[in-house]
Amino acid sequence: MAWRIGIDSGGTFTDVCLFDDASGQVAVWKVPSTPDDPSRAIALGTQEGCERVGARPSEVVYFGHGTTVGTNALIQHRGVRTGLITTDGFRDLIEIGRQKRPDLYDLQADKPAPLVTRDLRFGVAERVRHDGSVETPLDEDGVRQAARALKAAGVKAVAIGFLYGFVRPEHEDIARRIVAEEFPEAFICTSHEVAPEFREYERISTAVVNAYLGPVMQGYIQRLAGRLEDLGVTATPHLTQSNGGVIGFDMAARLPVRTVLSGPSTGVVAAQAIGAMTGIANLITFDMGGTSSDVALLRKGEAKLASDAIVHGYPIKAPMLDIHTVGAGGGSIAAIDSGGLLKVGPRSAGADPGPVCYGRGSTEPAVTDANVVLQTLNPTHLLGGRMPIDQSLSRQAIGRIADKLGLDLMATAQGIISVVTANMAKAIRVISVQRGHDPRDYALVAFGGAGPLHAARLARELEMKRIIVPRNPGIGCALGLLLTDLRANFATTRLATLGDGLVGDMAEVFAGLEAQAEHWFAEEKVAPADRRVRRTADLRYHGQNYELAIDLPEGAITAGTIAALAEGFAEAHRRLYGFIAEGEAVQLVTYRVEAIGFVPKAEFRPQPDAGPDASAALVGRREVWFPEAGGFVDCPIYDRDALKSGNLIEGPAIIEQMDATTVLLPGMTARVEPYLNLILETP
Repeated sequence: MAWRIGIDSGGTFTDVCLFDDASGQVAVWKVPSTPDDPSRAIALGTQEGCERVGARPSEVVYFGHGTTVGTNALIQHRGVRTGLITTDGFRDLIEIGRQKRPDLYDLQADKPAPLVTRDLRFGVAERVRHDGSVETPLDEDGVRQAARALKAAGVKAVAIGFLYGFVRPEHEDIARRIVAEEFPEAFICTSHEVAPEFREYERISTAVVNAYLGPVMQGYIQRLAGRLEDLGVTATPHLTQSNGGVIGFDMAARLPVRTVLSGPSTGVVAAQAIGAMTGIANLITFDMGGTSSDVALLRKGEAKLASDAIVHGYPIKAPMLDIHTVGAGGGSIAAIDSGGLLKVGPRSAGADPGPVCYGRGSTEPAVTDANVVLQTLNPTHLLGGRMPIDQSLSRQAIGRIADKLGLDLMATAQGIISVVTANMAKAIRVISVQRGHDPRDYALVAFGGAGPLHAARLARELEMKRIIVPRNPGIGCALGLLLTDLRANFATTRLATLGDGLVGDMAEVFAGLEAQAEHWFAEEKVAPADRRVRRTADLRYHGQNYELAIDLPEGAITAGTIAALAEGFAEAHRRLYGFIAEGEAVQLVTYRVEAIGFVPKAEFRPQPDAGPDASAALVGRREVWFPEAGGFVDCPIYDRDALKSGNLIEGPAIIEQMDATTVLLPGMTARVEPYLNLILETP
């Protein structure tokens, strides 16, 4: 047997998905996360998952892993002591930034603290102009003195970023060599390796974040690799990138900044595959876990790839799926604010102590507690009986808030659900309505441990008529790891006006980027038949400050390529901004190449239609609170594992499985499609 394993390490649980190439068997498993060292939970999940299916670790032929190690280190400021060497006069750039307040209307909002303190930022004499000419040669002695000072200060990592280093990287390369000579034990990275694009603040910020996280990620990868080796796993492990693809551990250790959205990105990949299975191309993904909810929009089956983002206050120029996150999860804490109003999140109970119903000492009710009181969640246990819960503790905790609000218990519990639903709806409007997309034209793909539990109410809030609940929604990101490919992105900035005269220069630049892609293919040992290259260009009108990424048609670059880019830009600009500026010059800013190395993936097989009768999956009934029905309703409970293709369920109903609970509101129907995904519909 040949098993593929995908493991997603979340804030509350570590999810394991196992797939047998020979039989098509899918098995899922969850273990509590170990935030102090996530590699322990991953090793335990691998071991227990293999034992559950009777597999030996040596039979694992593919191991994919999504992690929040980099993200958490950045959020919690638990990276390493970092130094910066930059162009003389620019050492305060990462602190000055764009001179913007984090929140325009909040006079008390604080900017995030710079990851490199001022005493560890050194400017050295050098200057490269925008055209690549050298105005001031690099002061190599100055670099050497800076390296010695940083070593004496006890830093663990050094970021090097010079003005226009992306145009002419020689100065950064020389500085790297000198620092390595003086300080070989340090983690060193240069801005042109990490983010070879213009906008010096964002580029140097990205290099600093990469250095800040470098030793953390290296240590984590070494521990995880050792644990997997001890288990007997011989497959080459891969780590998810923010762009939805995977890379080897070596590259992840060199470029940890590319993994800051490692966890949620593969959930989008899984949703993409599920959309292809069901024939539904326009999707909005809704991944609700214990701490947060992540949403993304897929138009015509494709997720938008952003070239930069601000992650927890720090600009990062790295390719990443366009995912929007809000602090609304099953562990989000409900409280009363200073104005006497109910607030839910962003504070979370996390894995430890967790919601009140876990009985681990928490006294502040979470969203999970509200669901336990409403009995949309099983009031006695979770995880298929592996985790006992205490409903009385949830009732007591929510009762205390109810007394302060002057409401009864059930109204307060439902209020918590309504508030968190509004928070999640706002997040979806950010990636849909605010970008020219009507959510009513899309299907909601609900996954994560709490996604299917809240999807029906969220869809009703947004007037969305269709919901897809995957076969194993609670491990959606882990499943995505078995469906993704190797990916790497290459880019360079060259400002030029779009026109027929640009054909030669464009062909030359793309040829250079494609050569880098070919080198990467060779490093990753991707066979020529499994290689694919996708080209895009960032365009804007002259005078604009932000660009739109436009796909290039395949084939040789000709005048037709230029025309196709101009047409694509006009269409995208009209969709996003509602107009096009006729006659205005269009500027090409950044050239991009995405290299994709296809790898064997899990292949799911359709099941024969068993008819609409779902009575064989009925396992019981319980009272569930539905405000639209006026209170408690005697509700049928179905076992998801016993549902067959073609089965039809009418709401209200609850569908339970080990990794998630799906709620059908009154008036909704759920149909099991051939790949065993649930299709929920509202008339």
